[in-house]
Amino acid sequence: MVKGFDADKYIEEQSKYILERISAGAGERLYLEFGGKLVHDKHAARVLPGFDQNAKIKLLQRMKEHAEIIICVYAGDITTNKTRQDFGITYDLEVLRLIDTFRKYELSINSVVVTRYEDQPAVNMFINKLERRGVKTYKHGFTKGYPTDVETIVSDEGFGANPYIEVNKPLVVVNGPGPGSGKLATCLNQLYHESKRGRKARYAKFETFPIWNLPVKHPVNVAYEAATVDLRDVNMIDVFHLEAYGQTAVNYNRDLEIFPVVKRIIERITGEEAEYKSPTDMGVNRVGFCITDDEAVRRAACQEIIRRYLIAQCDYKKGIINEDALLRAKLLMDDLNLKVEDRAVVKPALDYAEYKRNLDSKYENIIVMAIELPDGQIITGRSSRRMVAGAALILNAIKTLSGFPDKMLLISPEVLATIQHLKTEILHKEKSTLNCEEVLSALTISATTNPAAKSAVEKLKELAGCKAHCTAILSDVDDQIFRDLSIDATSEPEYSTNNLYQS
Repeated sequence: MVKGFDADKYIEEQSKYILERISAGAGERLYLEFGGKLVHDKHAARVLPGFDQNAKIKLLQRMKEHAEIIICVYAGDITTNKTRQDFGITYDLEVLRLIDTFRKYELSINSVVVTRYEDQPAVNMFINKLERRGVKTYKHGFTKGYPTDVETIVSDEGFGANPYIEVNKPLVVVNGPGPGSGKLATCLNQLYHESKRGRKARYAKFETFPIWNLPVKHPVNVAYEAATVDLRDVNMIDVFHLEAYGQTAVNYNRDLEIFPVVKRIIERITGEEAEYKSPTDMGVNRVGFCITDDEAVRRAACQEIIRRYLIAQCDYKKGIINEDALLRAKLLMDDLNLKVEDRAVVKPALDYAEYKRNLDSKYENIIVMAIELPDGQIITGRSSRRMVAGAALILNAIKTLSGFPDKMLLISPEVLATIQHLKTEILHKEKSTLNCEEVLSALTISATTNPAAKSAVEKLKELAGCKAHCTAILSDVDDQIFRDLSIDATSEPEYSTNNLYQS
């Protein structure tokens, strides 16, 4: 992939700008709302080739002496088992993963705040789990009057009804597992309590997307809309910024809608005129200044828009999103004249499946998966009685990377048959077909005695970043394997079987 982004410049410039924002407050504490992914920002890495997906936490690591972190999670997201798409894990597990990651980078974790808390049993279990592992937790209920009744919000009935989070450092980073976690309300809640204690505090926001100094319809900004179709986020010109400075800047509808209220809340809390004249003013994002190849970035963003549409099709099939979200994803494709076939692995997968079906009726239910290797070569794999299409694809891909002939067996058929026997005759599974995890386990066992298999195992690392596409929705197990291998896999919105439970 051609790089289009300077990651080193980004870390340098971004950390410098945040420190300038802190020092501008003359000793006042800064609450920095971190939108998007603080760690493992795979979306940013896909649309900005060259972006370090851990860049934001690395820049915080530079400021670790000045910073501590509050993690917010919306109680409703715990009860509905909302999932983070990039990792396929629920938001409550994502909070645990974030804590472990922050500790790895030696960042100070202040606490976890459960927002819009309503005494739900599942949420109480989550809180108990955290507290019994030594993680301090706070419960914030619905703020009375929020977000429009400023007089009630900034009172003992509003923010005053929620507890103050005890903090110590000049920079407090407020993060969450995803959008709607209550980060803004938590920041404003803290500003209120700081004021009640006779201390001044300030607020700023760090959102990577949309990129404020790129055009509204730049593919990178359109890709942000594609990633948030379920939230109905729409990129718009920041009219407040345009009016105040005569400068065009891009923001999204939710920030623009809430800005006048946020401004009034801050002014009510501090008793002073707000320092910000626009939502863009509140931001500290410098990512747009570190793009080095706009054309490379545009191409990557267009691929992400296609990817998001394919994911939206599958999510609609699964009942995760509604039809309106799916139609929005399609409209974004149409706006840029994109087709699913523009993703290089889609057509080869579909064409090979059609070819096999036309060849023999026994292939009527065949599943095919295709992958694009780093050199641009397209490799396919198909389902069989022995293994799923994804497993066959991985074996074919690493054989190609190793320079081995297609007919070479990396795993003995007897080994595969033994595992199938275990599944059906001993574990009483209905399907004998081996999934990706089982085949990879067999491959690594074979590597102890087979030098070719050992060599092929090492080639698995070279699949990271490759794009793949399957003619049927991947099972949860196979989907997770592709995530773990960092393969960007998409699927057609069709199940491999009509069995509801097996699907």
